[in-house]
Amino acid sequence: MKLILTQEVNGLGAAGDVVEVKDGYGRNFLMPKGLGTPWTRGGEKQVTQIKRARNKREVRDRDHALEIKATLESAAVVLTARAGDEGRLFGSVTVGDIAQAIKSVEVDKRKIVLSSPIKLAGKHTVTVRLLSDVVANVVVDVRGKKN
Repeated sequence: MKLILTQEVNGLGAAGDVVEVKDGYGRNFLMPKGLGTPWTRGGEKQVTQIKRARNKREVRDRDHALEIKATLESAAVVLTARAGDEGRLFGSVTVGDIAQAIKSVEVDKRKIVLSSPIKLAGKHTVTVRLLSDVVANVVVDVRGKKN
């Protein structure tokens, strides 16, 4: 089965790639999760649109990745979440919350790696994997508000 990937799939390809997969994998996993759509002759427009969007937010080369790393590591990322008296959060801070809080550079939330969920107020170090060998460590200051 030929599919057009709509998002990056580890070990398979990036968004906009046309891949050949087994019927069951495509029909039962990729398509229901929105990771791929069936390939058609008219799908070439869709492929170009996906690749254009991917190129906007993708890291161009190693120098660009190092530039983004320097920007991320110098940025002050502050999040406010509801917390109890001891600073324990109601819920946890997600990678989506962190991606929205980073205002200096647009970061894809799939590039952010949390070693464990953030459930306490305070400063936490979060890893952003820009390339396989370029990793930025971002300090996220989670402030708890009582309410």
